[in-house]
Amino acid sequence: MSDEDTLWEMEERFWTQGADGARQMTAKNAIFVFPYPAGILQGDALWREGEVAQRWRSVEMSERVFSSKDDIAVLAYRVSGERRDEPIYEALCSSTYLRDDGSWLRLSHQQTPAS
Repeated sequence: MSDEDTLWEMEERFWTQGADGARQMTAKNAIFVFPYPAGILQGDALWREGEVAQRWRSVEMSERVFSSKDDIAVLAYRVSGERRDEPIYEALCSSTYLRDDGSWLRLSHQQTPAS
């Protein structure tokens, strides 16, 4: 499997798996930027925020863009996510990954609501 395929698979798992799985794939001092009220989160604060810990029932990623150089890769995409009893969530997202000792870790993530 190519690095690009691996990273897109990891990105989808961040949306659909529980916080424990996401924590294992995230760099220690990662920075995430979410829409208000969550805002900018770093380190352990990521896992205390309800918006981060709550998983999505299904997601569809479109308009995918991938860029990499050496041990850094960036994914950008449009997401359509579904949670129980909530409207469909649409956002433009980007994630940066760092290959550390042979394993990819998510270093940053950002979401901008698209609607």
